[in-house]
Amino acid sequence: MEKNSSGYFSWWQRPDLCYQDDQLFFAGNTVQHLIDEHGTPTFVYSGQRVAENIQRLKTALNATTLKDRYSILYAMKANRFQPLLQLIRQQKSVGIDACSPDEVALAVKCGFHPSQISFTAGSLSQKDVARLNEFDGLFMDCDSIHAIRTWGELNSGSEIGIRVNPAIGVNRENNDALQYAGAVTTKFGVYKEQFLEALQVAEQYKLSVTKIHFHTGCGFLTAQLTQLDKVIETCLWFVDNCPTVKRVNVGGGLGVPHVFSDQPLNLAKWAGVLEKHFAHRDIHLEMEPGEYIAKDSGILLLSKTFLEKKRQTLFLGVDAGFNIAPEPAYYKLPFQPAPLTDPSLTPIEYLEKVMVVGNINEALDVWYEDALLPDMSDEANLVLINAGAYSSSMASNHCMRGEFKEILLD
Repeated sequence: MEKNSSGYFSWWQRPDLCYQDDQLFFAGNTVQHLIDEHGTPTFVYSGQRVAENIQRLKTALNATTLKDRYSILYAMKANRFQPLLQLIRQQKSVGIDACSPDEVALAVKCGFHPSQISFTAGSLSQKDVARLNEFDGLFMDCDSIHAIRTWGELNSGSEIGIRVNPAIGVNRENNDALQYAGAVTTKFGVYKEQFLEALQVAEQYKLSVTKIHFHTGCGFLTAQLTQLDKVIETCLWFVDNCPTVKRVNVGGGLGVPHVFSDQPLNLAKWAGVLEKHFAHRDIHLEMEPGEYIAKDSGILLLSKTFLEKKRQTLFLGVDAGFNIAPEPAYYKLPFQPAPLTDPSLTPIEYLEKVMVVGNINEALDVWYEDALLPDMSDEANLVLINAGAYSSSMASNHCMRGEFKEILLD
């Protein structure tokens, strides 16, 4: 790290999120103006950043031989803010990955046709099936033999996908909380030893299995692409043992940098991994990135409540807790804090290690441990970056502190 603190604060800066004239700007606005107008806590999303992230994915894929045979399905569990969904609906060739009947209903309300929605069934109930059958054209990916039977009882003769579990996964820096498949048996998907039975059950209900779906982990960056390559290689066994397959859903999991030492995901290399395995197969690819599309499009506006040293730890409290953005608590994914005035001229030896904490009466209510910040005594506000995905969509009213606003900027 440089003697000057600029390196610590520059890794996340970009033209639409940066310091100018000693003020933090986001999507063409000073953050102070956004706070003055909307208050705190408030999630603010950049529609332009979302559109740019989608275009980056398309550009990488269009540079390969896969350019005419892929679909992007936005995983709406990442962020279901209606104006954001409506903006995504305006992007060409982008559909929805949904995992509950209410998500499907909301996507349709926001302008998506059911045929643009792929549903991933988890612990599918008869009540779920009854509601999902209201959406003509919806495609069902079954993640268990139970789901195949439950769907088949009312939808005999339809096409389905099977979500599989290759018992190998990929995630950010061996973060087990982000892994869906691996040495530990999980609830996700049909394992190899059950796959032929799953095909037989589908046949009993006259269901045609036309898709293989796998999603094995989240948040991977360039360093994990070698592991992704191994995951796909393992999953091809399922593809090769299902002669009716027309589509393969390779899941999501594309990550964004969270800390100073992270580097952005090399999308060209990611697309190259997909091309390596599918260039010579007559297969249409689907991918379901939620984090990559939405996460770095959002910031969380906060107000400082206190600054106090207890023993050897300096605590900075803010007016919101982990309940409205649980990723740091659930997945150990920190939200980089940023002051509103430019800290880059502060020599690094004058930065202080600060523990940024929230207002929830739980020990795990920590936004960031050992954040390096300039003297915050005279600062009234703070921003957390990377708050655009898996934050507001996972919020609860724990301690009855669940109130927040959401704003979409053009």
